[in-house]
Amino acid sequence: MAASLLKTSSVPARTKLLHQTGLSLYNTSHGFHEEEVKKKLQQFPGGSVDLQKEDNGIGILTLNNPSKMNAFSGVMMLQLLEKVIELENWTEGKGLIVRGANNTFSSGSDLNAVKTLKTPEDGVALCMYMQNTLTRFMRLPLVSVALVQGRALGGGAEFTTACDFRLMTPESEIRFVHKEMGIIPSWGGTTRLVEIIGSRQALKVLTGALKLDSTKALNIGMVEEVLKSSDETQSLQEAREWLLQFVRGPPEVVRTLKKSVSVVKELSIEDALEMERDLVGTVWGGPANLEAIARKGKFNK
Repeated sequence: MAASLLKTSSVPARTKLLHQTGLSLYNTSHGFHEEEVKKKLQQFPGGSVDLQKEDNGIGILTLNNPSKMNAFSGVMMLQLLEKVIELENWTEGKGLIVRGANNTFSSGSDLNAVKTLKTPEDGVALCMYMQNTLTRFMRLPLVSVALVQGRALGGGAEFTTACDFRLMTPESEIRFVHKEMGIIPSWGGTTRLVEIIGSRQALKVLTGALKLDSTKALNIGMVEEVLKSSDETQSLQEAREWLLQFVRGPPEVVRTLKKSVSVVKELSIEDALEMERDLVGTVWGGPANLEAIARKGKFNK
């Protein structure tokens, strides 16, 4: 029955549904040549992006370049895309924590790369590359949370907005310093920031290059919660426990819920409703659904 109903979906909506994960914003039709950008980024080594997958379905993505406050080298930008592709294919995954090594999140782009990629053409190409990567990240069927320890500056601040949620330790800060660098956010940060805190607050944050400590970030709705500990290990455990409350249950259900919420942000109401209809057909009558019905359980805790 579900299969026959799916056949009534409009072609554009079905295409977006089937290809949303792994779909890039830009290609050669936009003047974007990914391989050329990758060759340039290879020239700037340093640091790594590390991924740990836990048995509970939670992944830990670590930005690891502590000598430069976890700034993104060119190689790290390449590795981030590789890790996103790996996560796209992690069918048992349900959640993801993004953090920085040595108790700080990220200071953005490595200035060595920025100084070399100095033409407008270089800037636009890097913009398209990182927008592609972070949009694919945002569309992952995983509930993601940025664990902000220490400082998240510039591109690091932008990365936090690609996560579904943000948690901060008491002494951490988020700051969009782009104005001080004579540029604007170019990794999709402005678009996502407006969605998170609204256009008025976003304008203040960006034009004032405001330092958002944990209290201010919580007050304007930038973060979900301020954790109790600033200790690197303890705050990671707190973040893990916080995320677990949202990812308990079968992977196929959690992942489908994330997909159904994600598509609403990118589609018209009509296409989003069609998408919801199509997605329910992937879980209705499935193992988790049938097991829940067989239990005849109450929903009271």
